[in-house]
Amino acid sequence: MAEHPNTPAFQRTAASWLRHLWLDAADSRRHLPDDARQRLEAAVRASEARHLGELRICVEAGLSLPRLWRGQSPRQRAIECFGLLRVWDTEHNNGVLIHLLLADRRIEVVADRGLSQRVPPETWQALADHLGQALAQGEIEAGLQQAIARVGDLLHAHFPAPAHAHNPNELPDAIVLI
Repeated sequence: MAEHPNTPAFQRTAASWLRHLWLDAADSRRHLPDDARQRLEAAVRASEARHLGELRICVEAGLSLPRLWRGQSPRQRAIECFGLLRVWDTEHNNGVLIHLLLADRRIEVVADRGLSQRVPPETWQALADHLGQALAQGEIEAGLQQAIARVGDLLHAHFPAPAHAHNPNELPDAIVLI
């Protein structure tokens, strides 16, 4: 589901522009109500107890007019959110962002360099594709639960939490809705 990073803005259709401008954070909340977010945040906490990595989830309704005008791709926006949410700011450089852009029905997974050096891009793409299928079927929470489990397994394999050692929670577990 990854978009080519050099896709020009003029290739977005008028309908796509309207979807981006029409949708807002209320649409993100509608897709992930409070109880679903609480369950997902609990899954993130449970996952992070098993490894030294950090996982953030961001659900964004649509891009702003300036971002659309610049031709910002879903991947570029995910990378921007990766920085804004400080996912890069972990001790082991092993943060992961799962970014859903509802207007384009696109999923991007951005892994920091500590983990991306150990996990091939195809693995992240497969995870995004699987989550995309869940999104298309209206099963966002179930798809995100599976994605959290899969990312947790990868982080546990490469950065397991040491037994009986302090494992700080470096980033918030809250689901970000934009």
